[in-house]
Amino acid sequence: MAKTGGKRSLDSFTIQGTNKVVKAGDCVLMRPAESDTAPPYVALVEKVEGDNKKSVKVHVRWYYRPEESSGGRRQFHGAKELFLSDHRDVQSADTIEGKCTVHTFKNYTKLENVGLDDYFSRFEYKAATGAFVPDRVAVYCKCELPYNPDDLMVQCEDCKDWFHPACVGMTVNQAKQLDKFICSDCSPKAVKKPQSKLLVDPPKRQKR
Repeated sequence: MAKTGGKRSLDSFTIQGTNKVVKAGDCVLMRPAESDTAPPYVALVEKVEGDNKKSVKVHVRWYYRPEESSGGRRQFHGAKELFLSDHRDVQSADTIEGKCTVHTFKNYTKLENVGLDDYFSRFEYKAATGAFVPDRVAVYCKCELPYNPDDLMVQCEDCKDWFHPACVGMTVNQAKQLDKFICSDCSPKAVKKPQSKLLVDPPKRQKR
């Protein structure tokens, strides 16, 4: 362990009152200071540090929720979506309430069950400038919005594009009951009976 001015790097520490071990690279839930009803902060632990007084600090990189970013929450943001920011801080380990998992976007869409402590991140966020990396992602449907994993979409059998049921004149229940779907751009002038395929994970498409 490296020592600097009474401080030393720790391999890990155990969250008080639990058997959960936290180490660098883990994602944690941290108690907000302003309100007991506010959701916990989410952070990536980059370093664990102790001192001669047995005080433990964690160097963290904060995740922002969409509503905390300069653009605010938008329609395509998922309920469990987070942005990994460049905002770093040092916090007392005592403020950590538990551990969580921040999945890649691809892995999150493959989860069969999303737990309370499951999140995902597809953007990095520059807190000072409000910029996102990447600044462009694939878009779908007539509305040309990025994919929201909370929303059901249907795929056109011809062009292979994905659509929100509401954008093609269907309810979610109607979309769930159909087998195949042909979008209006691919349909002949004689209107065909719409049929649909349920969304699993939209394939990558040309970025706009």
